[in-house]
Amino acid sequence: MTQISTVVFDVGRVLFEWDLRHLFAKLIPDSEELDWFLTHVVTPEWHFQHDAGRPLADMTVELTAQYPHYGPLIEAYRTRFNETIPGPVPGSLDIVHDLAAQGVPLFAITNFGAEFWDMFRPTQPIFDLFGDIVVSGVEKLAKPDPAIYLLALERFGLQHGEAMFIDDNHANVVSARANGFVAYHFQDAKSLRAELSAYRLLL
Repeated sequence: MTQISTVVFDVGRVLFEWDLRHLFAKLIPDSEELDWFLTHVVTPEWHFQHDAGRPLADMTVELTAQYPHYGPLIEAYRTRFNETIPGPVPGSLDIVHDLAAQGVPLFAITNFGAEFWDMFRPTQPIFDLFGDIVVSGVEKLAKPDPAIYLLALERFGLQHGEAMFIDDNHANVVSARANGFVAYHFQDAKSLRAELSAYRLLL
């Protein structure tokens, strides 16, 4: 097996759960309206514009002009985004702690809007264990763009094949493999722990 010394995590749905529904189910009691809103108004695809670097204010003003009736809900997206993240993925933060305790260098590459990252990062001391985190909204580069992986290798001071990258999105895994990482498609923490143990990153 390749000698791997470093682990690089994705954040959303690998370390922390994420779903727009977690917030808006609190605000839209009718299930049919909730489904329509998440399919046509505040959609994942629309949200991903912020991950890619588009300013939040531009997005929300534009969307509110399209759907003025939903203005308060669009504003809630902007101000209450942390409520779309209900908590850690079961078992994943334990793996981070165990890797850190064994001295394994830790980094992250995340598709995350810059303004939302500024809101979320201070609430999670787990990130203090990471040497550096490449945030798509800050860099205006988003996975699976090859450029974000090459930037990460440079930023983290890593050679090709030196790090395992872990992501729940298959397209991101494929791109990472093509751009310098040994990459693992995350399903759950138990399977990830077994993979890390196979590479002797967890003993």
